[in-house]
Amino acid sequence: MHDKRLFLLDAFALIYRAYFALSKTPFYNSKGLNTTAIFGFTNTLVDLIQREKPTHIAVCFDTMAPTKRSEDFSEYKANRQEQPEDISLSMPHIKRIIEAFKIPIVELDGYEADDVIGTLAKKGEAIGYKVYMVTPDKDFGQLVTGNIFMYKPAYQGRPIEILGVEEIKKRWEIDDTKKVIDILGLMGDSIDNIPGLPGVGEKTAKKLVNEFGSIENLVDHPEQLKGKLQQTVIENKELALLSKKLATIDINVPVNFEEERLIMEQPDKEELTRIFNDMEFRTLGKRIIGENYSVISEGKQKNLFSEEAAAVATNIVSATIKETVTAEKNISNTEHQYHIADSKEKILELVHQLSQQKEFCFDTKSTQVDANLGELVGLSFCFRPNEAYYIPTPPDLNVTLEILSHFKPLMENESILKIGQNIKYDILLLKWYNIEVKPPFFDTMLAHYLIEPDQRHTIDILSENYLGYAPIRIEELLGRKGKNQGTMRDVEIDKVSEYAGEDSSLTLQLKNIFLPLLKKAEVENLFNDVEVPLVPVLTEMEFQGVKIDKEFLDDYSKQLEKEITQVEKEIYELAGMQFNIASPKQLGEVLFDKLQIPYIGKKTKSGQYSTDEDTLSKLAKEFEIPKKIQDHRELSKLKSTYVDALPLLIVPKTGRVHTCFNQAIAATGRLSSNDPNLQNIPIRTERGREIRKAFIARDDEHVLLSCDYSQIELRIIASLSDDENMLDAFRKGLDIHSATASKVYNVELGTVSSEMRRNAKAVNFGIAYGQSAFGLAQTLGISRGEAKEIIDNYQKQFPGVSTLMAGNIEFARSSGYVQTVLGRKRYLRDINSANFTVRGQAERLAINAPIQGSAADMIKVAMINIHHEFKKYKFKSKMTLQVHDELVFDVYEPELNEVTEIVVEKMKSAMPLKIPIEVGAGTGKNWLDAH
Repeated sequence: MHDKRLFLLDAFALIYRAYFALSKTPFYNSKGLNTTAIFGFTNTLVDLIQREKPTHIAVCFDTMAPTKRSEDFSEYKANRQEQPEDISLSMPHIKRIIEAFKIPIVELDGYEADDVIGTLAKKGEAIGYKVYMVTPDKDFGQLVTGNIFMYKPAYQGRPIEILGVEEIKKRWEIDDTKKVIDILGLMGDSIDNIPGLPGVGEKTAKKLVNEFGSIENLVDHPEQLKGKLQQTVIENKELALLSKKLATIDINVPVNFEEERLIMEQPDKEELTRIFNDMEFRTLGKRIIGENYSVISEGKQKNLFSEEAAAVATNIVSATIKETVTAEKNISNTEHQYHIADSKEKILELVHQLSQQKEFCFDTKSTQVDANLGELVGLSFCFRPNEAYYIPTPPDLNVTLEILSHFKPLMENESILKIGQNIKYDILLLKWYNIEVKPPFFDTMLAHYLIEPDQRHTIDILSENYLGYAPIRIEELLGRKGKNQGTMRDVEIDKVSEYAGEDSSLTLQLKNIFLPLLKKAEVENLFNDVEVPLVPVLTEMEFQGVKIDKEFLDDYSKQLEKEITQVEKEIYELAGMQFNIASPKQLGEVLFDKLQIPYIGKKTKSGQYSTDEDTLSKLAKEFEIPKKIQDHRELSKLKSTYVDALPLLIVPKTGRVHTCFNQAIAATGRLSSNDPNLQNIPIRTERGREIRKAFIARDDEHVLLSCDYSQIELRIIASLSDDENMLDAFRKGLDIHSATASKVYNVELGTVSSEMRRNAKAVNFGIAYGQSAFGLAQTLGISRGEAKEIIDNYQKQFPGVSTLMAGNIEFARSSGYVQTVLGRKRYLRDINSANFTVRGQAERLAINAPIQGSAADMIKVAMINIHHEFKKYKFKSKMTLQVHDELVFDVYEPELNEVTEIVVEKMKSAMPLKIPIEVGAGTGKNWLDAH
């Protein structure tokens, strides 16, 4: 008999989980709709269908109608927050997608989705189905039988879980899955506002259910209990019974089991194409529709942008720009001319035409994604829409240099505007061929980054969103990913010409769209004065790179290996056995089952003990083995992530490491970097700091200079807030944390203890991130009451700071955004959300973004000014690294005094504040000594 497998999806549980899992990096389409919940749910659905190939399926929803539970207990789910507006706006689209998959939606007024699923599951089981309840909700464990399973989709790196009878029994430590109801009834549920028995948590609930079998038997025999628990059971008998009733999933809902309707059918691909096009789900489109999926643009497509300073509540998600861009339905139907200039005559004619232009767009094609490693394959130019020229360059370096010599004067002509998408890559690649591409520049990636900082900025995304074009994708050109994938050099010139010409043509069109949008967003000055001038600065830094002491790293790797082996031995001795220390499951069992260390946290959703850093830190205060585990983790991470990895990043032709600085990733304006990620180079521990010894001066005639801002974010807070106490402390040159402690604890400055200063420091930095009393209590390991008192005292002593924070939130509520001193905007679409959690996240961003963003702008301005001075004086010294508030220079020793003076002065004067700006400067042969 054919295996009948029915999958019942708990819609809202999956939608909410997807929305909040991705809330830190939400998705928006070009119409400004937050598509996070839609994408997350659809991705789960697609993964389920492709992986499990259900024979039968349904998606079950709650309705807005009152339920029997709310009639029995008026406070049921009363604590639930308002549904996030983004989810409310997503619901019609989600249901439309489900319908396009031809999957039935089942919902019934008066009943929750849980009850609908429970009823369908039992009816399905009765007629021979294997039923999978697709949900992360623990309550469904009560329904699990030999043929009914819980199916928990993959989540944040955790694999899919299918829970049967044995898994549920193990998770709840019971002998019958139906007893899940009794445990849930006793422990209650704060989310659904099921009261439970006062003071009874999961551990006690399990114990009571194992002793008494059920809540009914428990409340009938309270005499078997002692002390306070006995009194609690006697006084709350009806509450316990009510809680069990509320926790019980109804399996007798008046819903029909319609087998024919539940059959999994082929989706309506045309309708899905329209929906995915509207949502701009390109990858999902290809997963379902196949390689033939392409974005469809219906005549004219409106380009959208936060003209009214982003979304205010749900009424404005993004205001419509008046301009529209005409786009054909498919790029292959668009008339275009992409020429190949593969002879000297054609090249000279192209150069002549380009020299007559005020601006042109150019694009390079290389064998590598790293411009420091890549070999030029060709370059394209465009100065008229839909017409481009491609110049192939052969492997023969001399021939390539000869070809490029014709374009060198154009690239170095400072009267022609050069347009590019991520133009830093192209400038850096050509720099290796002795071409110094000179400004002015226009970078479409950076323009869109300022216009819509929270969105993605790739040429594919921008073209599809703003032009209605689906560009040729690199994967289509190169074939499969992985070791067997070729390079651009292996592709036929005709195909590369089409690809390269298209890129430069689209970029030129995007430039014409983004130029007026920069003005509308009021970020044109930031674009012209900060982001674009920073491009040649970062290009030079990436080109220079930094020397790595490979011998030191080799020695340090051996030392760490010895320490790891020693710590492993100590851990095994303390545990009394050998086990896989890297396995959270085995580690949890050793710590909490074998060694009987009291478990202080909640188990993970899979029922395992948590052994995360927070848990280990708390345990390490009393027990030795958790501290050893922490040591082992630190040593292992240092060795694998940095010590062993850094030598592999050395570029053979330079013998140096060339990090890539990213301007358009962090919405705050901060730079990030990769290969290596400098922002994550450890600094807090002695072992971590040793890594900096590996970064060294280029030779005996050079020395590293490190200059960093002192407490710059706090100085920005002081300046923006006009708080007299904070300004006074900085003006007097006091230690700001001690000065804060003196005010908060009302003691003389000289009597501030180290603990007081530590607490004040936590408040000073926490306040810039909107930290609550709960958060401060967690950070300092103190009671919430004590933390609240510290914060209350802080707010009394520094009222200007509180006013600034409240003002930022209020400005965001009315405008939809906050901005830095230089006008960088952070749009906060959720600032007026009725959902407390969602609104709280936006409020914390409203507090922090102007501060962190202003600090980011400040160091960028400093870097630009320093770069200009270095060129002016023709220094041999080079700026090589930027990490947070620190700049590192490879300084030619005879220039050291002059360079140090210039760097410190330019850093101090980058952005005028109302208080002195302090810059620390240090030198050494390696980065650690210089820091």
